[in-house]
Amino acid sequence: MTALLSERLRSHRLTAPARTPVAAARHMLAVQGQEFVAGRWALGIRSSGAPTLAAVDAAFDRGELVRTHTMRGTLHVIPAEDVRWVLSVTGDRQLRQDATRQRQLGIDDALVARVESAFRERLADGGRTRAQLFDDLAEIGIDPAGQRGVHLIYALNVRGILVQGPVVHRDDAVSREQLFMLGEEWLPETAPPADPLAELFVRYVDGHGPVTVDDFAWWSGLPITVARDAVERGRARVTEKAEGVFIGTVRPRRAAGADDAATLALPMFDEYYISYADRSAVATAESMALIGPGKNGMVRASLLAAGRIAGAWTHSAAVGRHRDDPVPELFGGEPAPDPAAVASALRRYADFVSAH
Repeated sequence: MTALLSERLRSHRLTAPARTPVAAARHMLAVQGQEFVAGRWALGIRSSGAPTLAAVDAAFDRGELVRTHTMRGTLHVIPAEDVRWVLSVTGDRQLRQDATRQRQLGIDDALVARVESAFRERLADGGRTRAQLFDDLAEIGIDPAGQRGVHLIYALNVRGILVQGPVVHRDDAVSREQLFMLGEEWLPETAPPADPLAELFVRYVDGHGPVTVDDFAWWSGLPITVARDAVERGRARVTEKAEGVFIGTVRPRRAAGADDAATLALPMFDEYYISYADRSAVATAESMALIGPGKNGMVRASLLAAGRIAGAWTHSAAVGRHRDDPVPELFGGEPAPDPAAVASALRRYADFVSAH
Protein backbone atom coordinates (compact mmCIF):
# COMPACT_ATOMS: atom_id res chain seq x y z
CA MET A 1 0.00 0.00 0.00
CA THR A 2 1.56 3.29 -1.12
CA ALA A 3 1.11 6.53 0.78
CA LEU A 4 -0.73 7.95 -2.24
CA LEU A 5 -3.35 5.19 -2.17
CA SER A 6 -3.78 5.48 1.59
CA GLU A 7 -4.35 9.23 1.28
CA ARG A 8 -6.81 8.78 -1.59
CA LEU A 9 -8.83 6.18 0.29
CA ARG A 10 -9.10 8.71 3.09
CA SER A 11 -9.94 11.68 0.84
CA HIS A 12 -12.62 9.63 -0.89
CA ARG A 13 -14.22 8.77 2.45
CA LEU A 14 -13.60 5.07 1.85
CA THR A 15 -11.60 4.74 5.09
CA ALA A 16 -13.00 7.90 6.68
CA PRO A 17 -16.74 7.59 6.02
CA ALA A 18 -19.03 10.57 6.37
CA ARG A 19 -21.84 10.61 8.90
CA THR A 20 -24.58 10.58 6.23
CA PRO A 21 -24.86 10.25 2.43
CA VAL A 22 -25.57 13.98 2.19
CA ALA A 23 -22.40 14.73 4.17
CA ALA A 24 -20.51 12.42 1.80
CA ALA A 25 -21.93 14.33 -1.18
CA ARG A 26 -20.88 17.66 0.32
CA HIS A 27 -17.36 16.37 0.85
CA MET A 28 -17.05 14.95 -2.67
CA LEU A 29 -18.92 17.93 -4.24
CA ALA A 30 -19.96 15.86 -7.27
CA VAL A 31 -19.95 12.13 -8.01
CA GLN A 32 -20.67 10.70 -11.43
CA GLY A 33 -24.27 9.62 -11.67
CA GLN A 34 -25.20 8.85 -15.28
CA GLU A 35 -26.07 5.38 -13.94
CA PHE A 36 -28.44 6.44 -11.18
CA VAL A 37 -28.13 3.38 -8.94
CA ALA A 38 -24.34 3.66 -9.10
CA GLY A 39 -24.41 7.34 -8.20
CA ARG A 40 -26.45 6.59 -5.10
CA TRP A 41 -24.16 3.70 -4.05
CA ALA A 42 -21.17 6.02 -4.49
CA LEU A 43 -22.59 7.99 -1.55
CA GLY A 44 -23.69 4.90 0.37
CA ILE A 45 -20.23 3.33 0.36
CA ARG A 46 -18.78 6.62 1.63
CA SER A 47 -21.16 6.78 4.61
CA SER A 48 -20.84 5.26 8.06
CA GLY A 49 -23.12 2.62 9.51
CA ALA A 50 -25.47 0.77 7.20
CA PRO A 51 -26.91 3.40 4.84
CA THR A 52 -29.78 2.38 2.59
CA LEU A 53 -30.93 3.34 -0.86
CA ALA A 54 -34.08 4.65 0.77
CA ALA A 55 -32.01 7.08 2.86
CA VAL A 56 -30.25 8.43 -0.22
CA ASP A 57 -33.54 8.71 -2.11
CA ALA A 58 -35.06 10.62 0.79
CA ALA A 59 -32.31 13.23 0.39
CA PHE A 60 -33.31 13.68 -3.26
CA ASP A 61 -36.96 13.93 -2.25
CA ARG A 62 -36.13 16.58 0.38
CA GLY A 63 -34.21 18.62 -2.18
CA GLU A 64 -30.80 18.20 -0.54
CA LEU A 65 -29.35 16.30 -3.51
CA VAL A 66 -29.99 16.66 -7.23
CA ARG A 67 -28.58 15.18 -10.41
CA THR A 68 -27.52 17.34 -13.35
CA HIS A 69 -24.75 17.94 -15.89
CA THR A 70 -22.18 19.64 -13.70
CA MET A 71 -19.06 19.09 -15.83
CA ARG A 72 -17.69 17.31 -18.93
CA GLY A 73 -21.25 16.91 -20.25
CA THR A 74 -21.76 14.18 -17.65
CA LEU A 75 -24.52 13.71 -15.09
CA HIS A 76 -23.34 14.03 -11.50
CA VAL A 77 -25.01 13.78 -8.13
CA ILE A 78 -24.36 17.05 -6.31
CA PRO A 79 -25.68 18.91 -3.26
CA ALA A 80 -28.45 21.24 -4.42
CA GLU A 81 -26.76 24.17 -2.69
CA ASP A 82 -23.70 23.86 -4.98
CA VAL A 83 -25.33 23.60 -8.42
CA ARG A 84 -25.52 27.26 -9.37
CA TRP A 85 -21.95 28.27 -8.57
CA VAL A 86 -20.47 25.10 -10.13
CA LEU A 87 -22.34 25.76 -13.38
CA SER A 88 -21.12 29.37 -13.30
CA VAL A 89 -17.65 27.89 -13.80
CA THR A 90 -18.37 24.92 -16.07
CA GLY A 91 -21.62 25.74 -17.89
CA ASP A 92 -20.30 27.82 -20.80
CA ARG A 93 -17.56 25.30 -21.48
CA GLN A 94 -20.09 22.46 -21.62
CA LEU A 95 -22.32 24.39 -24.01
CA ARG A 96 -19.40 25.13 -26.32
CA GLN A 97 -18.37 21.48 -26.35
CA ASP A 98 -21.90 20.44 -27.35
CA ALA A 99 -22.36 23.19 -29.94
CA THR A 100 -21.52 21.08 -33.00
CA ARG A 101 -23.99 18.35 -32.06
CA GLN A 102 -26.64 20.95 -31.25
CA ARG A 103 -26.25 22.50 -34.71
CA GLN A 104 -26.54 19.06 -36.32
CA LEU A 105 -29.83 18.59 -34.48
CA GLY A 106 -31.15 22.03 -35.48
CA ILE A 107 -30.94 23.35 -31.92
CA ASP A 108 -30.21 27.04 -31.51
CA ASP A 109 -30.80 29.64 -28.78
CA ALA A 110 -34.26 30.49 -30.13
CA LEU A 111 -35.36 26.85 -29.98
CA VAL A 112 -33.96 26.42 -26.48
CA ALA A 113 -35.86 29.53 -25.36
CA ARG A 114 -39.07 28.18 -26.91
CA VAL A 115 -38.64 24.84 -25.14
CA GLU A 116 -37.81 26.56 -21.86
CA SER A 117 -41.03 28.56 -22.07
CA ALA A 118 -43.08 25.43 -22.75
CA PHE A 119 -41.43 23.46 -19.95
CA ARG A 120 -41.89 26.30 -17.47
CA GLU A 121 -45.62 26.26 -18.15
CA ARG A 122 -45.88 22.50 -17.72
CA LEU A 123 -43.61 22.33 -14.66
CA ALA A 124 -45.51 25.03 -12.82
CA ASP A 125 -47.60 22.39 -11.06
CA GLY A 126 -44.75 20.02 -10.17
CA GLY A 127 -42.11 17.75 -11.64
CA ARG A 128 -42.27 15.70 -14.82
CA THR A 129 -40.46 12.60 -16.02
CA ARG A 130 -38.24 12.61 -19.07
CA ALA A 131 -40.94 10.72 -21.04
CA GLN A 132 -43.45 13.42 -20.13
CA LEU A 133 -41.05 16.15 -21.24
CA PHE A 134 -40.58 14.34 -24.54
CA ASP A 135 -44.37 14.27 -24.92
CA ASP A 136 -44.39 18.00 -24.22
CA LEU A 137 -41.86 18.53 -27.00
CA ALA A 138 -44.01 16.58 -29.44
CA GLU A 139 -47.06 18.64 -28.46
CA ILE A 140 -45.31 21.87 -29.45
CA GLY A 141 -44.13 20.40 -32.74
CA ILE A 142 -40.56 19.36 -31.84
CA ASP A 143 -39.54 15.79 -32.60
CA PRO A 144 -37.49 14.49 -29.62
CA ALA A 145 -36.12 11.54 -31.61
CA GLY A 146 -32.53 11.20 -32.76
CA GLN A 147 -31.24 12.60 -29.44
CA ARG A 148 -32.89 15.97 -30.05
CA GLY A 149 -34.91 15.68 -26.85
CA VAL A 150 -31.87 14.57 -24.86
CA HIS A 151 -29.77 17.49 -26.07
CA LEU A 152 -32.54 20.03 -25.44
CA ILE A 153 -32.85 18.82 -21.85
CA TYR A 154 -29.06 18.91 -21.58
CA ALA A 155 -29.01 22.52 -22.76
CA LEU A 156 -31.51 23.46 -20.06
CA ASN A 157 -29.63 21.48 -17.40
CA VAL A 158 -26.35 23.23 -18.15
CA ARG A 159 -28.09 26.60 -18.02
CA GLY A 160 -29.47 25.70 -14.58
CA ILE A 161 -33.09 25.81 -15.80
CA LEU A 162 -33.75 22.13 -15.06
CA VAL A 163 -32.46 19.67 -12.47
CA GLN A 164 -33.42 16.10 -11.66
CA GLY A 165 -34.87 16.01 -8.17
CA PRO A 166 -37.38 13.68 -6.47
CA VAL A 167 -37.12 9.96 -7.16
CA VAL A 168 -39.98 8.26 -9.01
CA HIS A 169 -40.50 5.43 -6.53
CA ARG A 170 -41.46 1.89 -7.50
CA ASP A 171 -42.83 -0.91 -5.36
CA ASP A 172 -41.51 -3.76 -7.49
CA ALA A 173 -37.91 -2.71 -8.23
CA VAL A 174 -35.17 -0.18 -7.66
CA SER A 175 -36.10 3.13 -9.27
CA ARG A 176 -33.85 4.53 -11.98
CA GLU A 177 -35.94 7.62 -12.64
CA GLN A 178 -36.34 11.12 -11.23
CA LEU A 179 -38.66 14.05 -11.78
CA PHE A 180 -37.30 17.09 -13.58
CA MET A 181 -37.82 20.29 -11.62
CA LEU A 182 -37.31 23.98 -12.35
CA GLY A 183 -33.97 24.98 -10.89
CA GLU A 184 -35.23 28.34 -9.65
CA GLU A 185 -37.93 26.60 -7.61
CA TRP A 186 -36.02 23.49 -6.47
CA LEU A 187 -32.52 24.79 -5.77
CA PRO A 188 -31.98 26.74 -2.54
CA GLU A 189 -30.92 30.37 -2.62
CA THR A 190 -27.35 30.32 -1.34
CA ALA A 191 -24.57 32.86 -1.61
CA PRO A 192 -21.91 31.77 -4.12
CA PRO A 193 -18.28 31.40 -3.04
CA ALA A 194 -16.18 34.54 -3.30
CA ASP A 195 -14.09 32.84 -6.02
CA PRO A 196 -16.03 29.95 -7.63
CA LEU A 197 -13.08 28.81 -9.78
CA ALA A 198 -10.79 28.53 -6.77
CA GLU A 199 -13.58 26.86 -4.81
CA LEU A 200 -14.00 24.20 -7.50
CA PHE A 201 -10.29 23.35 -7.27
CA VAL A 202 -10.24 23.28 -3.47
CA ARG A 203 -13.33 21.09 -3.23
CA TYR A 204 -11.88 18.70 -5.80
CA VAL A 205 -8.65 18.44 -3.82
CA ASP A 206 -10.53 17.87 -0.56
CA GLY A 207 -12.51 14.95 -2.00
CA HIS A 208 -9.91 13.42 -4.32
CA GLY A 209 -6.37 14.28 -3.20
CA PRO A 210 -3.54 13.72 -3.79
CA VAL A 211 -4.09 15.28 -7.23
CA THR A 212 -2.26 17.27 -9.89
CA VAL A 213 -3.39 20.15 -12.08
CA ASP A 214 -3.78 17.68 -14.95
CA ASP A 215 -6.15 15.61 -12.80
CA PHE A 216 -8.19 18.71 -11.98
CA ALA A 217 -8.35 19.76 -15.64
CA TRP A 218 -9.61 16.31 -16.62
CA TRP A 219 -12.20 16.11 -13.82
CA SER A 220 -13.55 19.63 -14.30
CA GLY A 221 -13.44 19.58 -18.09
CA LEU A 222 -11.75 23.00 -18.05
CA PRO A 223 -8.84 23.95 -20.35
CA ILE A 224 -5.43 23.41 -18.77
CA THR A 225 -4.78 27.18 -18.72
CA VAL A 226 -7.95 27.76 -16.71
CA ALA A 227 -7.09 24.83 -14.44
CA ARG A 228 -3.68 26.33 -13.73
CA ASP A 229 -5.34 29.63 -12.88
CA ALA A 230 -7.64 27.79 -10.47
CA VAL A 231 -4.61 26.22 -8.77
CA GLU A 232 -2.95 29.59 -8.27
CA ARG A 233 -6.13 31.15 -6.92
CA GLY A 234 -6.80 28.23 -4.55
CA ARG A 235 -3.23 27.33 -3.61
CA ALA A 236 -3.36 29.00 -0.17
CA ARG A 237 -6.34 26.83 0.83
CA VAL A 238 -4.76 23.43 0.08
CA THR A 239 -1.51 21.68 0.99
CA GLU A 240 1.17 21.03 -1.62
CA LYS A 241 2.39 17.62 -0.48
CA ALA A 242 5.06 17.46 -3.17
CA GLU A 243 5.79 19.74 -6.09
CA GLY A 244 2.57 19.99 -8.07
CA VAL A 245 0.75 17.40 -5.92
CA PHE A 246 -2.06 18.75 -3.75
CA ILE A 247 -4.01 17.40 -0.80
CA GLY A 248 -6.67 18.84 1.47
CA THR A 249 -5.45 20.97 4.35
CA VAL A 250 -8.16 19.57 6.65
CA ARG A 251 -8.28 15.80 6.32
CA PRO A 252 -11.33 13.66 7.17
CA ARG A 253 -10.87 11.52 10.26
CA ARG A 254 -10.22 7.85 9.57
CA ALA A 255 -12.73 5.49 11.11
CA ALA A 256 -11.62 3.43 14.08
CA GLY A 257 -10.29 0.16 12.72
CA ALA A 258 -10.24 1.40 9.12
CA ASP A 259 -8.21 -0.93 6.94
CA ASP A 260 -6.44 0.36 3.83
CA ALA A 261 -6.23 -3.23 2.58
CA ALA A 262 -9.99 -3.83 2.78
CA THR A 263 -11.94 -5.15 -0.19
CA LEU A 264 -14.61 -2.74 -1.45
CA ALA A 265 -17.29 -3.00 -4.14
CA LEU A 266 -17.17 0.33 -5.95
CA PRO A 267 -20.00 1.35 -8.31
CA MET A 268 -19.85 1.97 -12.02
CA PHE A 269 -18.03 5.22 -12.89
CA ASP A 270 -16.71 5.60 -9.35
CA GLU A 271 -14.74 8.76 -8.62
CA TYR A 272 -11.92 6.79 -7.01
CA TYR A 273 -11.05 5.42 -10.45
CA ILE A 274 -12.52 7.72 -13.08
CA SER A 275 -11.72 11.21 -11.77
CA TYR A 276 -8.01 11.36 -12.65
CA ALA A 277 -6.06 12.02 -15.82
CA ASP A 278 -3.63 9.27 -14.76
CA ARG A 279 -5.29 6.16 -13.29
CA SER A 280 -2.20 3.97 -13.19
CA ALA A 281 -1.85 4.36 -9.42
CA VAL A 282 -5.00 2.32 -8.85
CA ALA A 283 -5.06 -0.07 -11.82
CA THR A 284 -2.75 -1.94 -14.16
CA ALA A 285 -3.07 -1.46 -17.90
CA GLU A 286 -4.78 -4.86 -18.06
CA SER A 287 -7.29 -3.90 -15.36
CA MET A 288 -8.04 -0.58 -17.03
CA ALA A 289 -8.77 -2.38 -20.29
CA LEU A 290 -11.27 -4.59 -18.45
CA ILE A 291 -12.88 -1.80 -16.38
CA GLY A 292 -13.08 0.88 -19.06
CA PRO A 293 -14.02 3.36 -20.28
CA GLY A 294 -14.83 1.11 -23.22
CA LYS A 295 -15.83 2.13 -26.73
CA ASN A 296 -19.35 2.76 -25.44
CA GLY A 297 -18.04 4.96 -22.63
CA MET A 298 -19.05 2.51 -19.92
CA VAL A 299 -16.96 2.08 -16.78
CA ARG A 300 -17.71 -1.15 -14.95
CA ALA A 301 -18.31 -1.56 -11.25
CA SER A 302 -15.02 -2.59 -9.69
CA LEU A 303 -13.65 -4.60 -6.78
CA LEU A 304 -10.97 -2.74 -4.87
CA ALA A 305 -8.34 -4.55 -2.76
CA ALA A 306 -5.58 -2.67 -0.93
CA GLY A 307 -6.52 0.44 -2.88
CA ARG A 308 -6.16 -1.10 -6.35
CA ILE A 309 -8.57 -2.57 -8.87
CA ALA A 310 -8.66 -6.35 -8.47
CA GLY A 311 -11.81 -7.23 -10.37
CA ALA A 312 -15.28 -6.24 -11.47
CA TRP A 313 -18.81 -7.14 -10.44
CA THR A 314 -22.30 -7.02 -11.87
CA HIS A 315 -25.79 -6.79 -10.45
CA SER A 316 -29.18 -6.33 -12.04
CA ALA A 317 -31.67 -3.87 -10.64
CA ALA A 318 -34.32 -5.03 -13.12
CA VAL A 319 -37.79 -6.07 -12.03
CA GLY A 320 -37.67 -9.62 -10.72
CA ARG A 321 -33.88 -9.67 -10.55
CA HIS A 322 -33.09 -6.82 -8.18
CA ARG A 323 -32.75 -9.23 -5.27
CA ASP A 324 -30.32 -11.53 -7.07
CA ASP A 325 -26.82 -11.75 -5.61
CA PRO A 326 -24.12 -9.57 -7.21
CA VAL A 327 -21.65 -11.58 -9.29
CA PRO A 328 -17.86 -11.00 -8.92
CA GLU A 329 -15.20 -11.34 -11.60
CA LEU A 330 -11.63 -11.38 -10.31
CA PHE A 331 -8.89 -10.38 -12.73
CA GLY A 332 -6.08 -12.41 -11.18
CA GLY A 333 -2.69 -11.08 -10.19
CA GLU A 334 -1.96 -8.91 -7.16
CA PRO A 335 -3.65 -7.86 -5.02
CA ALA A 336 -5.81 -10.98 -4.84
CA PRO A 337 -8.72 -10.41 -2.45
CA ASP A 338 -9.91 -13.14 -0.15
CA PRO A 339 -13.18 -14.70 -1.42
CA ALA A 340 -14.82 -14.07 1.95
CA ALA A 341 -13.84 -10.40 1.75
CA VAL A 342 -15.32 -10.17 -1.76
CA ALA A 343 -18.55 -11.76 -0.56
CA SER A 344 -18.71 -9.32 2.36
CA ALA A 345 -18.16 -6.30 0.11
CA LEU A 346 -20.89 -7.39 -2.29
CA ARG A 347 -23.25 -8.19 0.56
CA ARG A 348 -22.84 -4.62 1.80
CA TYR A 349 -24.04 -3.36 -1.58
CA ALA A 350 -26.87 -5.90 -1.71
CA ASP A 351 -28.06 -4.78 1.72
CA PHE A 352 -27.96 -1.16 0.58
CA VAL A 353 -29.92 -1.65 -2.62
CA SER A 354 -32.48 -4.12 -1.23
CA ALA A 355 -33.68 -1.60 1.36
CA HIS A 356 -35.26 0.65 -1.26
